[in-house]
Amino acid sequence: MQCLQRYDWVKLLRSHLPEGKGVMGAWAKLASRAAFRKGNAIYCGHSNPVQPGMWAGGVVGLKSILGAKKRHQALQVMDTLRELGYISYELDPVTKKLSYQILDWVVKCSGAECMDGTVYTTDGYGFLCLPRNITQRLAAQNYQFEEADAWLDLWCHTVSNDRRNVFSFMAPAVQYGKYGAILTLETLGQRWGWEKTKVWRFFQKHGDVFALYRLPGSYGCLIFNKLYPCDTEVSLPTQEAVVRILEEIRILARNTRKRGSIHQYMSRMVAWFSRRLLEGQGDRALTELENSRVAHSDPILLRAYFSLCRICKKCGYDCGRVSICSLSQADPNTIRGPCGSMDLNSYAKEYFTYEQTG
Repeated sequence: MQCLQRYDWVKLLRSHLPEGKGVMGAWAKLASRAAFRKGNAIYCGHSNPVQPGMWAGGVVGLKSILGAKKRHQALQVMDTLRELGYISYELDPVTKKLSYQILDWVVKCSGAECMDGTVYTTDGYGFLCLPRNITQRLAAQNYQFEEADAWLDLWCHTVSNDRRNVFSFMAPAVQYGKYGAILTLETLGQRWGWEKTKVWRFFQKHGDVFALYRLPGSYGCLIFNKLYPCDTEVSLPTQEAVVRILEEIRILARNTRKRGSIHQYMSRMVAWFSRRLLEGQGDRALTELENSRVAHSDPILLRAYFSLCRICKKCGYDCGRVSICSLSQADPNTIRGPCGSMDLNSYAKEYFTYEQTG
């Protein structure tokens, strides 16, 4: 499965939302419970019309989604997310009805409206498709990241099978920008507003998701994402394999002028020589490696991920190299679903999970 640096979207499993405190953790919880298509949502016996990326209910339901114990705590989180431009929400003082809209909602395609059945996704199943740069506005505002913010920041910068990053063929790797395949704890600390020791403790705590590989000398480190959704289970490379690839890049770059720090130099060399190194390994080996990560096209994915818009000319590209439309460009009267006419109710509810069968 390809998920290249230039693609606008990444996938986030609903079963593995960001851990710890932080506004992005709250945002992920809200997004994971939003409606995936237009329809009537039934909550606590009340029926409310909703649009894609919207949720409608009450403050009690909001507290349950956010895991907040008190009303004012939940509303304070909503106010913070609204100020940062992530959501909009309304609270009717008379009926106590609360509704929110995810402003960074990703996929919007045309199709026949379907008003029967539930419009909310099953909690904990499937995955969200979110903008790769969704955490960038926090960094641009010098916002001090919390644990969940840093967690999602790493996830949003995961790439897989990107020819400018040879290490992403070993396992999904974290990369910041064109020359950001090799990272340092200092640069991450500057981005997140943390001390180096706090960054180190973060990776020790979340080693079950993000694997940190320290490179020789002053090169820096590599970060692999263990849980990024691929067709097959991710097998992390050995330290010896990583060092061997790094040495091969150094050999290819032996006549290249060294500028900047050794870390900056090696980051550029990875971007410049990864493609040549992959080509040197042979097309057959590269093809086998790419084919091992091809995502399934089974109907079980339809509920969680709708990005089949292939004819719209105002589209970007998602992490599956499929053209998609942003919500601002879409017609709100059509549903979030496949471009072709399809009756989602023709599939049994238990099929709409991300888990593979067989």
